[in-house]
Amino acid sequence: MRALALFSGGLDSMISVKLLTNQGIDVTAMHIDMGFGSSKDKSELLQKRAGMVGADFEIVNIREQFVEEILFDPKYGYGKNFNPCIDCHANMFRVAKGLMPKYGADFIITGEVLGQRPMSQRSEAIKNVTKLAGDEEGGIILRPMSAKLMTPTIPEKEGWVDREKLLGIEGRSREVQLRLAEEYGFEEFESPGGGCLLTENSFEQKIRDVMAHEKFVVADIDVLKVGRHLRLPEGAKLVIGRNKEDNEQMQKIKNQKYLFARANDIAGPLSLISKNATISDKALAASLILTYTKTPKEQEASVSIGEEIITAKALESKQEVQKYFIIK
Repeated sequence: MRALALFSGGLDSMISVKLLTNQGIDVTAMHIDMGFGSSKDKSELLQKRAGMVGADFEIVNIREQFVEEILFDPKYGYGKNFNPCIDCHANMFRVAKGLMPKYGADFIITGEVLGQRPMSQRSEAIKNVTKLAGDEEGGIILRPMSAKLMTPTIPEKEGWVDREKLLGIEGRSREVQLRLAEEYGFEEFESPGGGCLLTENSFEQKIRDVMAHEKFVVADIDVLKVGRHLRLPEGAKLVIGRNKEDNEQMQKIKNQKYLFARANDIAGPLSLISKNATISDKALAASLILTYTKTPKEQEASVSIGEEIITAKALESKQEVQKYFIIK
């Protein structure tokens, strides 16, 4: 038998897979990439963790589908911020179900724990997720972490999986998971909680700013993950790198809305500015960029914005930059 596992790389998903591979079930750990996880590439780490629990590993990119169909019109609404958790979980199951024939899978597993998350893992929410995914209670979606507290699924009823070797965890305590991590000899695993940028208030502010000025596209996701975000007086968006890591991430961004910008002849941050920025906004952007360099305040310096060279002076202090920040 083979199962597809929704795999985040966190402790719950690792244990849920281990519970199945320990029973001789072949598992493909499937990480579904909606774009709103970490700004860092974790593909190698996820593959390592899948290997630690005896599973094959795949990444499935559904960014475009998620943005077009789920993010802005969730049936069950949002959580505290811009997180459509119930619809998001159901969508992942639908994607996995559609891929079952490709991987020869017989059922789906997930690391969800009953009662662990207030919006998406309450008993009623799990039922809604299952229904919205096109499955039914006791169907092909198995939740090994809380299986003993839930209606037996087809894999259990058919004897593909020994229900007695599954768990009955409920609530937010991590005691059982941490004990099992030690028992299984996991070298390392993700810290409990978090992981989705859509649950963060600051990220929601950045999304809503984009929506207020232009159409949100998939390529905007990577832009939102890096830098200081500023909105200039005549509408241009400016993103100024905060550190070396930001600069490296920004160099990889391919978004037709933006031009790259940076100071010439002096070390400073890589930046992005709206391609349709006005002359006035470009001039201000040059000053703002220079403010994050060591250019003397009274000295003119040049900044490249795309193919254009603009001469400007840094602002008197970084405090003057604050009024343009999207996140106050």
